[in-house]
Amino acid sequence: MKKNCIVSAIVFLVFSVQAKMITKEYDYKIDTTTFKGFVAYDDAVKGKRPGVLVAHDWWGLSEFAKTEAKRLAQLGYVAFAVDMYGNGQSTTDFATAAKLAGAVRGTPRMRSRIVAGFDALLRQENVDPQRVAAIGFCFGGTGVLELAYSGADVKGVVSFHGGLFSLKPEEAAHVKAKFLILHGADDPTMPADTISQFQESLRKAGVDWQMAYYGNAVHGFCNPASGSDKSKGVAYDSLAQRRSWQYMQNFLQEILAGK
Repeated sequence: MKKNCIVSAIVFLVFSVQAKMITKEYDYKIDTTTFKGFVAYDDAVKGKRPGVLVAHDWWGLSEFAKTEAKRLAQLGYVAFAVDMYGNGQSTTDFATAAKLAGAVRGTPRMRSRIVAGFDALLRQENVDPQRVAAIGFCFGGTGVLELAYSGADVKGVVSFHGGLFSLKPEEAAHVKAKFLILHGADDPTMPADTISQFQESLRKAGVDWQMAYYGNAVHGFCNPASGSDKSKGVAYDSLAQRRSWQYMQNFLQEILAGK
C-alpha cells in the first residue's frame, strides 16, 4: 500500500510540473496606440524554445485566439496572440467586427501591426529568435501572409481559412518563410481565380508552399462560434478543425525542429 502511495505521489508531482501554464498580457505600442498581446507558455520547459505568433480572426483578440495560443503552449511553444485592433479589442457584433477589420485590412496598418506583434514575440526572453513561426485564422490568415511578404525572419506561416492575396514580384526575393495554407473546399469567400493567382505568385517566386483543402468545409471552420449552418458560408467543422490542427503541428515540427 505504501509503495502504491509513493508511486501515485510521483505521478501527481510530474503531472503538476508539466501542467504549469503561464499566461499574461503584454503591452506594446505603435506610435501612441497601446496594443495588448497575450502570451502563453509552459513554465516546465526550461531555456529558450520556439515561438509562434497567433493572429486572430476579425472578431479581435477574443477567447478563441487566446485558447489557440494556450494549445500551442501545451505543445511546448511560446505563443503570442497579437492584437491587431489596439487595446485588446474584441467583439461579437458583426457590424463592429466589419468596421474594425475594414480599418486595417487592405491598408498599410495590416502589415505594420502584424510586424509589430512579431517583434513583440521576439522580445519574449524565453523565445529562440532563430525558431519562430506564425499562424492566423480568417482575417489573421491574411495577416500572416503580410508578415511573410514583408521579409520578416519567420520560418513559416500557417493560414487557416484565411483571405489569400498574391505575392508581389518586387517582394518575392525578400520572402524567407515557408507557407502552409489550410482551406475549406467549399469556402465561398475566396473565388477560384483568386486562389489560382495566389498559388501562381508563390510558384513564380520559388517559395516552399503547401495547400490542403478540407471537403465539405466552409469559411471559419476552426472556430466553434461560427455555428453549424454551412448554408451561410461560415460554419464550424470539427473534422476539418482537427485535421488542420494536426497538419499544422507536423509543419511546425518540421520547420522549428532545429536551428
